[in-house]
Amino acid sequence: MNQHVAEGQTLSGTSLLVRYINFVKLPHTLFALPFALLGVLAATQVAPVTARIVVLVIVAFSAARWVAMGVNRIVDREFDSRNPRTADRELPRQLLSIGQAWGSVAVAAAIFVFVAWQLNPLCLLLAPVALVWIMAYSFAKRFTWWPHLWLGVSLAIAPVGGYLAVVGAWSTPWWILPAITVGVATWVAGFDIFYALPDANFDRQEGLRSAVVRLGEAKSILVAKLLHGLTIPALVLFGVGAGFGTLYYVGVVVAALLLAYEHQLVRAGDLSRLDAAFFTMNGVISVTVFGFALVDRLFL
Repeated sequence: MNQHVAEGQTLSGTSLLVRYINFVKLPHTLFALPFALLGVLAATQVAPVTARIVVLVIVAFSAARWVAMGVNRIVDREFDSRNPRTADRELPRQLLSIGQAWGSVAVAAAIFVFVAWQLNPLCLLLAPVALVWIMAYSFAKRFTWWPHLWLGVSLAIAPVGGYLAVVGAWSTPWWILPAITVGVATWVAGFDIFYALPDANFDRQEGLRSAVVRLGEAKSILVAKLLHGLTIPALVLFGVGAGFGTLYYVGVVVAALLLAYEHQLVRAGDLSRLDAAFFTMNGVISVTVFGFALVDRLFL
């Protein structure tokens, strides 16, 4: 039997603004944004960063996330309406119309492309590629057992984009950006496997694919451990290439300890501690790594 996992960061109220905020879980942006800003910090090693660039990166990331979440909610609305965990979302309850949902996605996509144009030619060139990738994620669980990795790469676009926004060219050495891509992709994919655990029976009944459906709980949890085992060395390698100092690595160690602790909370057959607070902690980890990196860059 599936165990219920409540969805966190849902605002109370019935105004259109509140409904849109809940539609894309806007507060979650604060937990994912550090990925993009970590790329900006890495770029300070080779180019100056202005307040204008930081603001544009924040706007671009928020817009891209709105597009990704909005499309996901739209294409999954029928599944969401049949899943007890997601039946209270805005589209299943008809708190927003499909037209309103698509309209917000179109506006967010336009903002993303406009901001990319304001940043530099390379960002503008890659903007449509990024949009296609993050929108395609919503269909991944219909044809691949590994939508978690697709989502991971979607989030990994953020630090790469943050770096390119500042520098306007690929990193030197070349492996800095692949390292952070691996770090973020495996981090997110591992937690997305956890997120899929309570929905395994529902997904199986609906013909949807995931590692959990394919492998079962025990093997999926092992895969999540292996993915997070790649996260930490990738973050270390990124720190070496980006020239971070001791405090950054302290942040990575803290992240590793938090990951290890969270893996102790989840066992096959016992998802009782897999709740909204558990997933909020994942956001805390990203904020922690960025916080240590920021202090390292500013004061050391």
